Amino acid sequence: MKTKLSQADFILNASRYLFFTGKGGVGKTSLACAAAVALADAGKRVLLVSTDPASNIQHVFETQIGEQVPTAITGVPRLEALNIRPAAAAEAYRERAIAPMRGVLPEEAIKSMTEELSGSCTTEIAAFDQFTMLLTDPATSSSYDHIIFDTAPTGHTLRLLSLPAAWTDFFDGNKHGASCMGPVSALQAQRKQYAQAVERLHDPQHSTLVLVSRPEPLALAEAARTSADLMHLGLNHQRLIINGVFHAADPADPLAQSMESRGRKALADMPAVLRQLPLHQVPLRAVNLVGLSALRSMFQPDAAPKASAADLPPCTYGSLDDLLTEIEVAGHGAILVLGKGGVGKTTIAAALALALADRGHQVHLTTTDPAAHINQTVQDAGGRLTLSRIDPQAETEAYRQQVMAIRGKDLDEQGKALLEEDLRSPCTEEVAVFHAFSRRLDEASGKFVVIDTAPTGHSLLLLDATGSYHRDVMRNMTGKAQMQANTALMKLQNSAHTRTILVTLPETTPILEAAELQADLNRAGINPFAWVVNASLLAARPHDPLLAARALAECYKIEHVAHDLAPRIAVTPWFATEPSGAQGLRQMIPATGLPAAQAKASAATVKTS
Repeated sequence: MKTKLSQADFILNASRYLFFTGKGGVGKTSLACAAAVALADAGKRVLLVSTDPASNIQHVFETQIGEQVPTAITGVPRLEALNIRPAAAAEAYRERAIAPMRGVLPEEAIKSMTEELSGSCTTEIAAFDQFTMLLTDPATSSSYDHIIFDTAPTGHTLRLLSLPAAWTDFFDGNKHGASCMGPVSALQAQRKQYAQAVERLHDPQHSTLVLVSRPEPLALAEAARTSADLMHLGLNHQRLIINGVFHAADPADPLAQSMESRGRKALADMPAVLRQLPLHQVPLRAVNLVGLSALRSMFQPDAAPKASAADLPPCTYGSLDDLLTEIEVAGHGAILVLGKGGVGKTTIAAALALALADRGHQVHLTTTDPAAHINQTVQDAGGRLTLSRIDPQAETEAYRQQVMAIRGKDLDEQGKALLEEDLRSPCTEEVAVFHAFSRRLDEASGKFVVIDTAPTGHSLLLLDATGSYHRDVMRNMTGKAQMQANTALMKLQNSAHTRTILVTLPETTPILEAAELQADLNRAGINPFAWVVNASLLAARPHDPLLAARALAECYKIEHVAHDLAPRIAVTPWFATEPSGAQGLRQMIPATGLPAAQAKASAATVKTS
């Protein structure tokens, strides 16, 4: 049964631990923050925790949020917030491990330990340790009535929630061997903490999984997969919230009618597994939910002022076609598409790949997103477009077999058994995915390779692994060999090899996060080629008063991107016909441009000059 989500609903039915999860961009953070404010306003002591490596709760509350110590939220008595930042957690974890050794071991040994604890595996386990501690620590339990987790997009969250059991199973099967974190005997102290976390997660009196979706087929399909995966993990106490439900006010506006119709159809076709869950709807708002007054309005009628089409200025920015015309001159290369979950990375990546194939180029479109949608999006490209997915499970199994074949061939049975135990560690997956990512970059010397990445936080972990590998390679090379090296990081830094495109929406939080990602890339020596502002209502020119108000609010945001952030900008409109499948994608970029032969000739001219 569908009901409008009310403040009373959260107050009366909230379990001790609430986990908000779903496809990126569906409104998890806004709903988690609004729920936290509602519970605190009702007199409850609440801790709001972000487990997203690319957290944005500080943007919603418009205040800096602590990473080690919770921050009290001004204007909301009894509410505190905390960011579990992987990098900060890893630094603290390293310090706890190494501090007792200083003054005892030689400096070289300390340096070696620091290097060993600098990989993505340490980052993951350190953040995971903080997460399980919040579920099990008695001091934390006595300080709060509710702990609300604003989680990372779905793929990252499923991994987080499966890790307590994964590490517990690993301890059971590996009593005395080694792991990527060192000797297993040294990690047994965490065993009780992880087992307790498993127990709390499975107890419906303690924990509720709140699945958040939009009234869109892909978001609902992912919510259904997430629900099934969580049930497979034994996490059955779930609720579903459909956010951003739109009802058109102008029957003459085809854009508004299309938006409402698509939403109604998506809800009517909702997967069966979701129909079994308690279901609530939240209407689309005229403004974004940033700041306390906006958060408190979440459960109230929308009183924001509306606008008309006459209020909208022209949208005169560049297009995807403009970007593609510049990209295809080289005749080959990698196109890395990055951004916050839900901003349309997959759609933009697929549209670019399909257009390049339509123009006669050989193209490989691949994804590192654990919740991949490419095969649902691209249908036909005349045989010039190949599709693949960097599947974490398949890549991990292939990596294990490769390591056993190379490193295990000269080991005795006991040595092989220890190596197999080490490769069963949950951290092996990150290494395997990185190797697959590197192979895709290598292909770009002879064709176009478009890489649709996972949502921002997961991509940052991947890029961190790329940087760690680069440092390891260069540390073990000298002289001529070092000069001839060409690591994955070098390929990403080389603008002639890789064009990095940041995708965002014309909204405050996605733009802020894209700017932070660009700063991270710049620090790694990677300079983005362009920004794409996707699904712009300003570019679509709606007449409906609510949509026109949202379009008007986009103006200064897009202007900020164009003038202050992006080296190049393309703005794509919100389409009345959904941009999925080959036909839908082709409306985003015209099937024109340089023929492949002319592009190759132009590329040769560029190289010669």
